[in-house]
Amino acid sequence: MPVSRPPEGFTPVREWALASTAQLRTLRHELAGEIGAGSTVARQDLEATPDKLVLIATELAANALTHGLPPTIVTLSRSQDQWLIDVADHDPESEPVYAGARITGAGGLGLHLARQLSLDVGWYSTERTKNIWATFAVW
Repeated sequence: MPVSRPPEGFTPVREWALASTAQLRTLRHELAGEIGAGSTVARQDLEATPDKLVLIATELAANALTHGLPPTIVTLSRSQDQWLIDVADHDPESEPVYAGARITGAGGLGLHLARQLSLDVGWYSTERTKNIWATFAVW
């Protein structure tokens, strides 16, 4: 997976700080509300942007909670025609592991799904965090 910063031109919409996987259900619900998943005809398949975005955000946050250091920070941002989800944990020394190169059970499925379902995906580190981001079309 490429080391790269997310594209520019996005405005933050909302941020969540997660301390445990028990908070993932709330994240899914609130994220769906923020992107307006209920305002269009609901499609329960992975062709619909809301379903893809909520799935990938949840998977990346679960990976960060399981394999990174707390807290996990999930940030939703928007440009005119795209959503950006950025998931940060506080373990900047480790690199994300993609499912194709992992030992069974070691994680990385969220990254695999992100590569399959998003427009673009990447990761970067700061002095304090490791961030994984993905973009999605605004439908």
